[in-house]
Amino acid sequence: MATPFTLHIPDADLQDLQGRLARTRFADTPPPASLPTPDPWSLGTPPGALQDLVAYWRTGFDWRAQEAALNAFPQVTVPIDTPDGPIRVHALHVPGRGPNPTPLLLCHGWPGSVFEFLDIIPRLTDPAHNFTVIAPSLPGYGLSFTPGQPRLGLEEMAEILASLMTELGYPRFMTQGGDFGAFSTTRLAYRYPERVIGLHLNLVPVPRDTVPPGDATADDRARYAARDAWLRDETGYQAIQGTKPQTLAAGLMDSPAGLAAWQLEKFNSWSDHDGDVMAAIPRDRMLANIALYWFTGAVASSFHPYHARLQRPWIVPPGHTVDVPMAYAEFPAEMLHPPRAAAERMFTDIRRWTPMSRGGHFAALEQPELLANDLVAFGATLAR
Repeated sequence: MATPFTLHIPDADLQDLQGRLARTRFADTPPPASLPTPDPWSLGTPPGALQDLVAYWRTGFDWRAQEAALNAFPQVTVPIDTPDGPIRVHALHVPGRGPNPTPLLLCHGWPGSVFEFLDIIPRLTDPAHNFTVIAPSLPGYGLSFTPGQPRLGLEEMAEILASLMTELGYPRFMTQGGDFGAFSTTRLAYRYPERVIGLHLNLVPVPRDTVPPGDATADDRARYAARDAWLRDETGYQAIQGTKPQTLAAGLMDSPAGLAAWQLEKFNSWSDHDGDVMAAIPRDRMLANIALYWFTGAVASSFHPYHARLQRPWIVPPGHTVDVPMAYAEFPAEMLHPPRAAAERMFTDIRRWTPMSRGGHFAALEQPELLANDLVAFGATLAR
């Protein structure tokens, strides 16, 4: 049974955070000759950028304002039974403001949270678009985490999301996701095609070990080459989070600055900007996201899907397909751009494949209007 929820972090936790930030020890700045490229981010988060962010976190950031922005939307928690015990799932549950709205399951990934969706939800629930938005904190993330709860892979997360929609009274619904939200909603569409009206993605989760076919176009070969470069140069975080997640979590659970550095690097690398990540992602919203991980302690549990994915087959077994209507919004600064031909081997009913003019991995946070418009256009093609 769904229970109304309002977020309120205790004052003592805010004071503890302030003390920890004040005692931060920063790494030294490497000399320019030590950088592999002129890009100051080429060795990770530059100490100066982290110092600036931590200083603002201490003196300029208003958590209560961000908390109020989240609480402006109706929220619920729903207990979901799993084979390993109950999980309490948190979700924004925002009714559409027109007649007969379409239920839309909207899913974030790592290092994201429901704070990504605060600007897109009003666009989607507007009477002209008329979605009822269910935006959960993914199981094991943020407000869907309690210490000691079972660790979850993407397959278990998809099952929990299906149960959540049942508990909220939605036998059929659309889905949208990026990052692990794309993986979990793809798994959901594969497992429950009779329930998923349409699957909208801003990251296409296709296997990454395929090679270009002999008849691949020049554009497709360039996409494969970019994938190989990304896998070679940018996946260290996956190796750490996927093999020894508890070791990294120990440091990030004890240092808010360390947590900020780990996430800031990804916000910088994966968003669309010309050198200033805050031009793509508002600083307050980014810090709200980081702070939610800090206050909830959902660090190690958020890493676990990486560990599970390294130990398991792909989320759609070899030889199987996802047959529900699918749409892809391709944002230019997304980390991976698989060829459409590769996606068509797994998704048999691609209705839209839309290049976007700007934006990156955090599409709902960076370009909420573009993402909302593409969702609306896709939704208009679907049978209810």
